Amino acid sequence: MIEATKWLSEQEASKALKVNKKYLDVLRERGDLKPGCHWRSSTDPKQLPWKPKVNYRISVCKEVIEYLQINDNYFDQIAS
Repeated sequence: MIEATKWLSEQEASKALKVNKKYLDVLRERGDLKPGCHWRSSTDPKQLPWKPKVNYRISVCKEVIEYLQINDNYFDQIAS
């Protein structure tokens, strides 16, 4: 089991949260996932500055996704 407070890469988070990477992008763009709380830019010095990789904090992202699965029609559209 993945530690709840751990920050994971986009691919790892997608797998742990059982959603695709595009859905995570949409949640960031819509403001459902907040920078600093739910996600942060990777500190990898090799990445390009204009398209940084993102890491997600699983415990708080899971809460948001579970809420949206129940209360947001958009989840149904993108999940199908």
